[in-house]
Amino acid sequence: MEIKTGVCSCGGCDGVFCDKGGQNSIMVLVSLETLVEKAIAGNVVSFPTDTIPALAVKPVNSDLIFQLKQRSYEKPLILMTSSVDEMWDYVKGSEEELKIWSMIAYKYLPGALTMVLPASEKIPPTMNPLNPKTIGIRIPDCQVAIEILKQAGPLATTSANISGEAPLTSMKAISDKFPSVYVLDADNPPSSGIASTVIKWTGTGWQVLRQGQIVVEEAV
Repeated sequence: MEIKTGVCSCGGCDGVFCDKGGQNSIMVLVSLETLVEKAIAGNVVSFPTDTIPALAVKPVNSDLIFQLKQRSYEKPLILMTSSVDEMWDYVKGSEEELKIWSMIAYKYLPGALTMVLPASEKIPPTMNPLNPKTIGIRIPDCQVAIEILKQAGPLATTSANISGEAPLTSMKAISDKFPSVYVLDADNPPSSGIASTVIKWTGTGWQVLRQGQIVVEEAV
């Protein structure tokens, strides 16, 4: 197990027992192997994606991210899976709907697209507290992220920032801001820095909730 630690934000202690108003925790940067272990154990982790770095946790522990980010329950988390084939376990629809959804998923994913679909019973209500019947799902076009998801399983994710602040784009900045999170010790890979496009299935077609770098022709 490889863990790197840093001093407390006050700059004058070891980060464990701070009496100077600093972050009362140790900054944690970890290897991929350790990050996967911590994610499986139910801890909040952070890793790069193709858009912006993610905070991630097992779906049953989604509330940890809402608390960490001081995030409103009006803003649901996104489920990341390692493949399009895997995502179908977490949604439910008619045979015809699944055909329509599959056409979009296999055309644009992996990539910077989030599809908001009716949620299956496998999705904990804590991922989307105000509307637990739907879930946003995406597969990142990032090999490191996909490898983590293959080993740890699907994770509830969001951007790495305090709610209302700009998303953090470097792993060190995330570790500094969230010292209790296990952050992947890696160089910042190429990423767009632009959040994913979000489309929602309305029952008869697609509604664009957020326009990102991908333009979904079927939703225009």
